[in-house]
Amino acid sequence: MNHTGTVSVGFHNIGTIDDHLLRYAVICSFHGDKLVCVRHHKRSTWEIPGGRRELGESMDETARRELFEETGAEYFDIQSVCEYHVLMNEQYSFGRIYTSNIQVFGELPVSEIVEVKLFEKLPDFLTYPDIQPKLLEKALSLKASETKSFY
Repeated sequence: MNHTGTVSVGFHNIGTIDDHLLRYAVICSFHGDKLVCVRHHKRSTWEIPGGRRELGESMDETARRELFEETGAEYFDIQSVCEYHVLMNEQYSFGRIYTSNIQVFGELPVSEIVEVKLFEKLPDFLTYPDIQPKLLEKALSLKASETKSFY
């Protein structure tokens, strides 16, 4: 990711960021004990599945749509764990983090994603190396504690 300056990531309880500001769903997905990552056709790097909210969608609808579009997941459970912000180049962006266990993958839909791969841990060569490790770490810590409080 090309950027100047520092990138900061912060976390928030569900419902504390105004809904209209939430733009991105990031779905930390697993198949068994393996992490699911995807590769965009224009990149050689890996990403956690996710994407931009479309007009009229709830964040939960965005997460389900993006998980299917980017991984081909047909049977899965999904849970929101927290909201986040990224401050980069003096601009904020906001989203919600989910965790998902994918039981069954179907055909990968025709989209910008060309490869889905299972990993033991977050791979090197990430599309967003200043952001994705922090999002995954927070999702795993909240999932492990089964709490959504940051205090």
